Amino acid sequence: MSKISIRFYNDREVRAVWDEENSKWWFSAIDIIRAINDEVDYVKAGNYWRWLKKKLTADGVELVSITHEFKFEAPDGKKRIADAIDNECIHILAKHYPNNRANAFLDWVTYSDNTIDGQSRKKAYTLWESDLVDDKDVGKVKSLQQIHAYLFGGLYDFAGKIRTKTIAKGNTLFCLAEHLDNYLKIVEAMPETTFDEIVDKYVEMNAAHPFMEGNGRSTRIWLDMIFKKRMKMCVDWSKINKKEYLDAMIASHTDSSRIRVLLKDSLTDKINDRETFMKGIDYSYYYEQEE
Repeated sequence: MSKISIRFYNDREVRAVWDEENSKWWFSAIDIIRAINDEVDYVKAGNYWRWLKKKLTADGVELVSITHEFKFEAPDGKKRIADAIDNECIHILAKHYPNNRANAFLDWVTYSDNTIDGQSRKKAYTLWESDLVDDKDVGKVKSLQQIHAYLFGGLYDFAGKIRTKTIAKGNTLFCLAEHLDNYLKIVEAMPETTFDEIVDKYVEMNAAHPFMEGNGRSTRIWLDMIFKKRMKMCVDWSKINKKEYLDAMIASHTDSSRIRVLLKDSLTDKINDRETFMKGIDYSYYYEQEE
């Protein structure tokens, strides 16, 4: 269980574990049922999965690729062994599912990793093993450019490059292009010795939005690097609700109190924990998914 991933389908978590020996992902069967059926209750999803397995067996359909070797975190926080199925099994399941909602899920599993976001996210996972940013550069604009170039190199021709056009998102206008270089120098010079100073720097970098695309994904990694260097902490992004985070970041242009509370309540000292890192990447990319 060296690599754990959380994908999101219709705002439902679909957890997966990487099988190093066979080079493939195993997905939580109950999570798949919850996603397809849009089911809130884990117990109901578990009951449905057990019923479906029996039904398929009775119908002569064999779900050959099921393993019981992996543990997934239950709602009570404890890790328990649960059924996991691979891509081959998902295809069989979708073909014989009692309703056609499984086909949309199958399309999502098949194609989601081939998008720019999917390709970029795979690159983000490998940051765990990389020494991308020198310790002396953490917190500098240069380090943010390196992160962005790493995530989006080969996907965007502007990967790692400071934008030269003014951009906006919704009703939010980011720093005007003609002022961006000077603004970034000011942000880079901001102190980062305390929690409040680090959040201030993060909020101002968000207001700068130095790239044409991919700002949030890059800057959240940048923020964690600063927290790790200065406070020996990082953010457990899985504790921060998507809507609350996005609303807090919009509000941070005039009032950063909400994002401070969210970040402070989600700090952890698990800076060397692969699972925390992988979940952080998945949630960070989830924040950017269009509703």
